[in-house]
Amino acid sequence: MNLLPTRRLALLAVAVAAALLAFPLTGRAEDLPVWAAVAAVTGVLVVLALLDAGIGTRPGQLVLERRHPPVLEVGREGQVTWVLRSEARRRLKVTVADELAPSLGAGARRFDVSIPAGDAVRVSTRIRPTRRGRFELDRLTIRIEGRLGLGARQRSVPLATVLRVHPAFPSREEAEIRIRRARILEVGLRSARGLGGGTEFEQLREYGPDDEFRRIDWTATARAGKPIVRTYRAERNQSVVVVLDNGRIMAGRVAEVPRVEHAMDAALMLTAVSTRLGDRCGLVAFDRRVRAVVPPAWHSDQLSRVSEALYRLEPELAESDYTGAFAEVVARFRRRAMLVVLTDLNEQAVADSVLPALPLITRTHLVVVAAVQDPQVLRWAHRRPTDAEETFRQVAALQALEDRRRTTARLRAMGATVVDAAPGRLGVEVTDAYLLAKSTGRL
Repeated sequence: MNLLPTRRLALLAVAVAAALLAFPLTGRAEDLPVWAAVAAVTGVLVVLALLDAGIGTRPGQLVLERRHPPVLEVGREGQVTWVLRSEARRRLKVTVADELAPSLGAGARRFDVSIPAGDAVRVSTRIRPTRRGRFELDRLTIRIEGRLGLGARQRSVPLATVLRVHPAFPSREEAEIRIRRARILEVGLRSARGLGGGTEFEQLREYGPDDEFRRIDWTATARAGKPIVRTYRAERNQSVVVVLDNGRIMAGRVAEVPRVEHAMDAALMLTAVSTRLGDRCGLVAFDRRVRAVVPPAWHSDQLSRVSEALYRLEPELAESDYTGAFAEVVARFRRRAMLVVLTDLNEQAVADSVLPALPLITRTHLVVVAAVQDPQVLRWAHRRPTDAEETFRQVAALQALEDRRRTTARLRAMGATVVDAAPGRLGVEVTDAYLLAKSTGRL
């Protein structure tokens, strides 16, 4: 605990010193120099300040509480509220400073408040996190002024709370659109009405004008004496597993956002849609080793589980071990599943790591390899150069695009579906690939 002077004391000391300099005390100068008078008055003020702070209200008479949601998403607004309850018999003037990380985007981290005797006040500020992770909010610093306002007591108070900032989910609205569309088309929820979208037999019904001729069940037709068709629905309780690369190549930025953040948005959208359509979705995140595993499930809180597993991940600045990760996937998920590998289509990285390991999973599973394009490379490739530097840049960009096309062709030749999406579209295109596979019975 510290005893501190206040601004009032400083202003009073300056005012007294100025008055003494302007209007010296009467008497012989050799008896009482001006500087001595100033020093004497300053000493008296310091003693008064110490007494004011020392005999004033103790910080223990102030009960503090910090309130905030346990979880926020990057870019989503939340609120931190401080509750101060006074057990003192007088009005308190209090300054509170909190240790909120700059990346939480707090509107204020310090505030002054006046608390009536025996009462409580609440002070709030808005926060908008710009970085995901676990934030341990540890201590509050409080300063209570004395009755005269000349001195104050300051103390650091332990008040541990934890705020978990989960990855951004900008594709949330697109996920809802896909879910509604799938329900309208009866993908995984109702009869496909002969459109060829299902693989699981549901029922027999009378032939209608919109039904396909090949759907007629001739045995049932002969029994009923009228055309009867077989209806199907897409199978439910299928497995989808997101395999997210958390290695060096995912640390690079695309459209000012790390690749891994684009991948996380896609993972969240796919989880949201697939679980709402009755399928089981899980996650494996890896770099040099497997960092997180969420077993496939279709529970309503599965999206929260996946988000919880993602929020602590930071790209490991080393090459990812695809062989080890795919071996882990094969060992854990023996039943056929759709595996969505979120990575980058860097030719060298794919050739060295992904392609040698790919046969481990393509033998049993439906594999989708998905990445986000860099629009800057596309702009460089298609912009008319005006000088030598832009010409070199265009040549490099065209070569990068050609390498990417070649990598895509090699992956497809090995049986993988490839999604190479623009920023903001990765989640949409990955989810559309899932819906297409589901509606055509490939799962």
